[in-house]
Amino acid sequence: MDQDATATEQKLLSALTQFKRLGWHQRAVAGCKPSEIRLLFCVKEGTNAGLPEMKVSEISKQMGVTSPTTTQLLKSLEAHGLIERNIDPIDRRAVGIKLTAKGGMVAQQARDAFCASIKGLVEHLGEEESDQLAELLCKVFRYFSESNANSAYQSQWKGDKDA
Repeated sequence: MDQDATATEQKLLSALTQFKRLGWHQRAVAGCKPSEIRLLFCVKEGTNAGLPEMKVSEISKQMGVTSPTTTQLLKSLEAHGLIERNIDPIDRRAVGIKLTAKGGMVAQQARDAFCASIKGLVEHLGEEESDQLAELLCKVFRYFSESNANSAYQSQWKGDKDA
């Protein structure tokens, strides 16, 4: 940030940078990476919604990643006995994914750890400040998703890549 930045701008940048350095959202649970946990949650939610199994394309779409990325995650989870793949008897190209009992337990363990972390934060901040924080974070999300505030920043880096 340049010298013209206000103290508030500097403080906000510092706070956001500290969260990135902390990596609080990148911690493994039960030996699974965060991306693997997200996939387990996705499959669990799909089967809780009444689907007996989920297709790789459905998982990819819900997670917002490519099918090859999903396939790599599935390989790792299958190797650890957390999911199983079943070939569709009608369309042998299609593969159904479901959690094993162990996968269900790991997903629940991860959800419990996440909920305990959020509960701890609410206890630390108190209800009122936690509510304020939630409102502010929603505003931050809306700002960055709706504005073009960082488009000049992105175009600067895009230009650097092309050089």
